Amino acid sequence: MSFVPNNRNKHNGPAGQGPTDAADAEQQAAERNLKRKCIDFHNPAVIDLTQRLYRKACRSSYMRFSADYLQPHSSYLRLMGMPLSSVAAPNVSEAYLTHLAHVTRAKNSTPVMCLSWTPGGRRLLTGNQEGEFTLWDGITFGFELIMSAHDSSFRCMCWSHNRNYLLTSDAGGNIKYWSPSIAPVKELDSHNAQPIHSLSFAPGDTKFVSCGDDATVRIFDWATISEERVLEGHGWDVKCVQWHPRSSLICSGSKDNLVKLWDPRAGSNLSTLYGHKNTVTKVAWNDNGNWLLTASRDQLIKVYDIRAMKELCSLKGHNKEVTSIAWHPLFESVFASGGMDGTLLFWNVGPKGCDDPVARVPFAHDMAIWDLAWHPCGHMLATASNDRQTKFWARNRLGSVSGMPQETKESSSEILHDEMELGNHVGIVIGKRGATIISMQRSSGTKMHVDQVRRVLQIEGTAKQIENVKKRVGALLDRVSNDNDRDGMDFASPMFS
Repeated sequence: MSFVPNNRNKHNGPAGQGPTDAADAEQQAAERNLKRKCIDFHNPAVIDLTQRLYRKACRSSYMRFSADYLQPHSSYLRLMGMPLSSVAAPNVSEAYLTHLAHVTRAKNSTPVMCLSWTPGGRRLLTGNQEGEFTLWDGITFGFELIMSAHDSSFRCMCWSHNRNYLLTSDAGGNIKYWSPSIAPVKELDSHNAQPIHSLSFAPGDTKFVSCGDDATVRIFDWATISEERVLEGHGWDVKCVQWHPRSSLICSGSKDNLVKLWDPRAGSNLSTLYGHKNTVTKVAWNDNGNWLLTASRDQLIKVYDIRAMKELCSLKGHNKEVTSIAWHPLFESVFASGGMDGTLLFWNVGPKGCDDPVARVPFAHDMAIWDLAWHPCGHMLATASNDRQTKFWARNRLGSVSGMPQETKESSSEILHDEMELGNHVGIVIGKRGATIISMQRSSGTKMHVDQVRRVLQIEGTAKQIENVKKRVGALLDRVSNDNDRDGMDFASPMFS
């Protein structure tokens, strides 16, 4: 087990000789001037506690169950409580977390495969493709610890219901037990050394279930670390599994496009759902125990009511595969979903389902979102992506409509076409393997094409979008020109004469 501490002097040379080069000196100066964002939930929690005492003593049912009506003004921020305060009178808009609070990326980072909040929500734990744990502060978002945990890539992590133990799995068929202090306890090998994609605890924490690429679902006893039963019935790799929150029922989704319900005691298949036309990537039980959420590579999300064993609704909002889903911990009708293209969507399922997402973050990440984790208080969401970044999403300021459907007015306005001359800097705008122009397209929401014969950049979008792209490309070209001029002056100095 190796630990890598957070070395604050990593940019210094040997024996404290200062920065090793000018780039490190510039980075140190930027870090000193950096103002870190902070999402502190203690003040809203105190507001909830004080108001709870007042409402409990009040005889009026209206005052007891009504929340404060907050005006869309910055002066009302001090009165904003936690989402828990509005559960009696639900205000589900508090669960649409479209404000980017912070972006984290560890040094020498690799794709982040899974993440989970620690008990109490004070820290965020992530697992990357190198099999390393990374610990982040949940309030200031600062880096705390990186630790080697598995010999191969992480696949899943799951806390027990009593929050006393953590289970993790990797691509080599290894399962490990961890204590809340992230100390190793036990480990076992299973699934014939095939990747184990998902883990889930039974309601009493005495059993847990796993699934893997050997097309099986396996049930283990927690205390004896022994395999009790193997559930066979899927015809291909099993990608996800989850135990019912209160009953003896297991749900699994597979690459054979099927969702199966199992009886863990008898080891039999109770029912099979045939709703998807491609690989089922995720399944998730709602805390009410009645709704089952499934996601697939066919770009659809389906909600099933298991009381009647029928499909409640089919949700289409993603343009590529759906790679992650997660129910909100407080509002039972709200959940978030992430796609292969980095899109983050928020949904509110009513009695008859819903047609469109209630909030949308088009390019939350540059690549696939592998995992989502809500803070236990419901005021923050963490996302893990293949672009090697972990992002924290928080509630918008009062009056902000970021990510809401109102912002689609601009996209429905007139689409214009424009061009911008690039000169000899065509390769700079395109970037390595097109990375620069792809990043600008995603951030601006425009369509861009470089005509290398005419050396112009063709832009398609609204007037405001085109203006923003021109400013960004112009700043890039100015910076490149200044660097070239400085290099030319250095070459013309007496040293080279």
